[in-house]
Amino acid sequence: MIDGGPEVRLRNFFDQPYDDAIAAARTCYSSRVIGAEEITDRQRDSIGPLTFQGGHHTVYQHATFEFALSGISRQLVWCFLHAFPFYNTEQQSQRYVRMDEVRAHLPPALEGEARAIFERSMQDAWAAYAELTRRLEPVTYEILGDLWRLKDRQAKAFGRNVRKEAEKKAIETARYVIPIACHTAMVYTVSGLVLHRLRRMAATCDASREARDVVDRMVACVEAVDPEFFGRIGEAPLADEEAFERNLPGQGLGDKAAVEAFDRSLEGRTSKLVDWGARGPGVVADAVRHVLGRPELADDEALAMALDPARNPYRLDTLNVSANAPIMRALDHAHYTFRKKLSHTADSQDQRHRMVPGSRPLLSRTVPGEVDVVVPGLIASDPDCLALFQETVQAQWDARARLLARGVHPELALYVLPNALSVRFEESGSLLHLLHKWTMRTCLNAQREIWEASMDEIEQVRAVHPQLMGHVGPPCSVRSGLVRPRCTEGDHFCGVPVWRSFPDVERRI
Repeated sequence: MIDGGPEVRLRNFFDQPYDDAIAAARTCYSSRVIGAEEITDRQRDSIGPLTFQGGHHTVYQHATFEFALSGISRQLVWCFLHAFPFYNTEQQSQRYVRMDEVRAHLPPALEGEARAIFERSMQDAWAAYAELTRRLEPVTYEILGDLWRLKDRQAKAFGRNVRKEAEKKAIETARYVIPIACHTAMVYTVSGLVLHRLRRMAATCDASREARDVVDRMVACVEAVDPEFFGRIGEAPLADEEAFERNLPGQGLGDKAAVEAFDRSLEGRTSKLVDWGARGPGVVADAVRHVLGRPELADDEALAMALDPARNPYRLDTLNVSANAPIMRALDHAHYTFRKKLSHTADSQDQRHRMVPGSRPLLSRTVPGEVDVVVPGLIASDPDCLALFQETVQAQWDARARLLARGVHPELALYVLPNALSVRFEESGSLLHLLHKWTMRTCLNAQREIWEASMDEIEQVRAVHPQLMGHVGPPCSVRSGLVRPRCTEGDHFCGVPVWRSFPDVERRI
């Protein structure tokens, strides 16, 4: 097993982040913009603490830090680094990058037999991943070959491209048995204020030890550039006993009955609509009239001006300018809440839609003692693959149980569990931001689980607010008849003319 610990490097940064914040604060009371080079030591002592303690934190958002992070776990990313809206990141994809070596976070606290259990679990999971990939490739090749009518094509190069895509689909599915301890790498950019908050809150997540280590390294990188950015202001990191959620009774194993009740409440769906504003269409129409100063507009006309791509050119803009467009901001007033269940690996992508936030669970409190996973459709449809998958995830749950029996902390025992681990939560968003999410995630190139959740959501919102859902779908559907090319994916076109029938679409892979 390979684990050299986290690597943190500051790629880009502000030269004078603390002085820049003081200069921004002074600008509020000046007839001109103040420069960082004008700041005095007296102002550093007075203005910095005064603004910070007074809650005037926006001045610390101007300084931005771009980090290169590697050797960190997928669990840390999911439960901490991506668990809030205010960051930017580009992360190594397990959908497209083959995991050939065992690379995973090894908690330093594990010793002796506990460490041996952990390492063996990692090695067995990687072996299963490799074997699933091998078994799935002919399955995915056959499906893609049929979708792309490979038998009717003569070009050998095209056949090689299908073979490459089949491998990608195979590893995308096999990754469900990779443990959430698996290493990942990313470019991670945050403001100075966010870094202060990460430092403060590292103890509150389900990967607190790893989080503290990584954040301490990030802070050290900034202190090497400007010791004053944390030296003169800030609040100390919360200690373990100060982390409110982690110290309530109940940590260890989740309640199986609660898990079963949640699943029943979904009524067979991946995502269930549980709340919405009853007057959503009317409120949006009123907002459009007020934005445009057009009180005579009928509801249907007002909604069409905001939603119909034949009327509103912003709907066809690939830059997603909706939050910048006055007329489209009216869509922020229709709001929806969903209850959903995804695998850990699918939710790791779903949570990247930061403007549709979710209240994700503390897994150290909610994962039951019995196997609790999402089984990918490709694996479920192949008996041999399904048997290997079930054997692997059972072994991972057994490893967790053995670690817990040896007194290993629940958050550390979680690391051996697979990407397939079920995650249950509520998620809410306005139509403005759900519209973007649904556009991206109803494309057949989207991850299968997120696609299914998005299709569930569209169907249910259409049932309660049909006036708002007449022009919702993937880019090819929204653009059809208006802009060419219909598909925005280029060479990654899925091979299915979705625009002809959406939302009635059969997805085979």
